[in-house]
Amino acid sequence: MSPKPMARPGGRSARVQEAVHSAVRELVGEVGRDALTVPVVAARAGVTPSTVYRRWGDLQELLSDVAVERLRPEADPADLGSLRADLDAWAEQFADEMASPSGRAYVRDALLGAPDGSNAGRCSGYAAEQIDTMLTRAAHRGEPVPDTELVIDRVVAPVMYRILFRPGPPDAAYARELVANALGGR
Repeated sequence: MSPKPMARPGGRSARVQEAVHSAVRELVGEVGRDALTVPVVAARAGVTPSTVYRRWGDLQELLSDVAVERLRPEADPADLGSLRADLDAWAEQFADEMASPSGRAYVRDALLGAPDGSNAGRCSGYAAEQIDTMLTRAAHRGEPVPDTELVIDRVVAPVMYRILFRPGPPDAAYARELVANALGGR
């Protein structure tokens, strides 16, 4: 079993992770994903291939780790003044980002690198954190709020199903319809 990277390590480990992740992102843009090899990534990152193998195990696990980090939201969801408005905007953006060619590639890589489901769990955790933020804000405003898992089941899960298994990406109207369903028509 290959070692798994630690979450947000510090010191040299953090520098190596950032250098290798940056190298992967740059090389994908320059030569495409199919041209990547561990030695090519290591050379670009300024580390030895053995460093990459020791930390990530193989190229697929490295690509998976990069994908999971790219799927991590960079900011809290927008506060638009109501739960409905917050969730509508978030769901539209989520569907759009995940359905994009790069979003689909990141989802694929995240899942392929961790057949045990750990990366899927990390990605699901990111969505749950975003939803929790919106629900907490709404509760502080005095709005009734559903359970986080209900929003995941009624908004996130159908969007991901559509992206993975149905032709054509989900559109903004579909995302808003899912939010309305999750909120019980509120």
